[in-house]
Amino acid sequence: MISKVTRSRPALIVLAAVGLASAGTAVWLTLNPPWFAGGDSPPPVTSGAQQQDTQVFWLVNKDDTLVLVPTTIRLEANPAQPERLIQSRLERLLAGPANGDVATSIPANTRLNRVEVKADGIHIDLSAEFVRGGGSASMQGRLGQLIYTATAGDPNAPVWISVSGEPLRVLGGEGLEVTQPMSRQQFQAAFPLRSQ
Repeated sequence: MISKVTRSRPALIVLAAVGLASAGTAVWLTLNPPWFAGGDSPPPVTSGAQQQDTQVFWLVNKDDTLVLVPTTIRLEANPAQPERLIQSRLERLLAGPANGDVATSIPANTRLNRVEVKADGIHIDLSAEFVRGGGSASMQGRLGQLIYTATAGDPNAPVWISVSGEPLRVLGGEGLEVTQPMSRQQFQAAFPLRSQ
């Protein structure tokens, strides 16, 4: 038993030395952060995020006509990441209204797969639930909600819509034709849905 203790002492000494060296390295790196190649100082760490008021569009029934109605919400936004703000707006839209004063015609469980802002407009990819169920008024409503919410930051932006990676050409069983891209102006010209 004495020989076991004697044999394990060198191992303990090595472990203690490694631990002290690691702690010393961590302290040194904390006090002396590494510089980037070329001698440039590291960029300042800032999130760039700020609170911004934006809009999500819901539906209300006025005189037996569906009307698109905006609700102002506050989200974190970074001007360097326009996709993130659009994504946050659309995710809020897909979550459904928070009160009973407004409604949505977007089917439950619809997911946002992707949002990209490109030179030719806003590209949105949704899950297959987006095209399920509802009549022509419901289809017009969900298309209007999506386009108006996506373009809340730029009302003239064209929107490209795909479902599960495929361009959306026809929406629903009644065959609502969707032109690509579609702007707010094109939507209003094609469908009788009003907006506030």
